[in-house]
Amino acid sequence: MMNKFGMYVKFTTHEGQRDAFAQILLEAAAGMQSTEACELYIVNVSDSEPETVWVTEIWSDSAAHEASLAMEETKEMIQRARPLIASVEQIKLRPLGGKGV
Repeated sequence: MMNKFGMYVKFTTHEGQRDAFAQILLEAAAGMQSTEACELYIVNVSDSEPETVWVTEIWSDSAAHEASLAMEETKEMIQRARPLIASVEQIKLRPLGGKGV
């Protein structure tokens, strides 16, 4: 059985800010390439909700995810992104397995 940590995060941006916000998240994803504990970080946009961005994440464990939030690069990106965000919804998951995991 896996002990991984997963999360779906739905960000709703202020009107007209989705693409700028998504770009910041794509920068974060690029920064995660060298972070072994981050196994999956996918930025998605919704075709039916023009202000919505979804992030799909899988981490080696929840502690690794928490540690990523304490990184200076992460804090800087959060500061840049915060004014673009209208709301955030998180769904925390425990991945069981499947393709790519």
